[in-house]
Amino acid sequence: MKKVNFKNHPVNLKGNLPQTGKTAPDFRLTKSDLATLTLDDLKGKTLVLNIFPSLDTGICAMSVRKFNELAANMKDTVVLAISKDLPFAHNRFCTTEGIQNVIALSDFKDMGFATDYGVLMQDGPLEGLLARAVIIIDPEKVVRYVQLVPEITQEPDYNEVLRHL
Repeated sequence: MKKVNFKNHPVNLKGNLPQTGKTAPDFRLTKSDLATLTLDDLKGKTLVLNIFPSLDTGICAMSVRKFNELAANMKDTVVLAISKDLPFAHNRFCTTEGIQNVIALSDFKDMGFATDYGVLMQDGPLEGLLARAVIIIDPEKVVRYVQLVPEITQEPDYNEVLRHL
């Protein structure tokens, strides 16, 4: 079982992170328009999964803004912003912030993503939300990079993500 910290207090995660070199687990996530998006829908594209607890926190919002900037220069790459926020919150945030280069997705309905990707916080103050992680999946659905951010209140290492693209 993996652990992360929230304000220096350990938090247990449920499930296992995908392994580099292995096929990414399928997922069913909900878009802002309430349509379903699956891994198969994105086949043939390089994917950057920006996974985080909630858009209503400063660090999470900052990471979506930063990946939106970075995505503008990423060829044949799709950036997914994934949380358990409701699609309505995703829509509000993306509209207000002018987010156009990222697809906001919610795990509120199916809830399989959280455990299949090993990012469900199963205790602590944010229990039930997603831990902060970045995963890169290649066009053949193979996991190429996994970054589990050890402290929830910190941003991901964007330079490492770019280095692996």
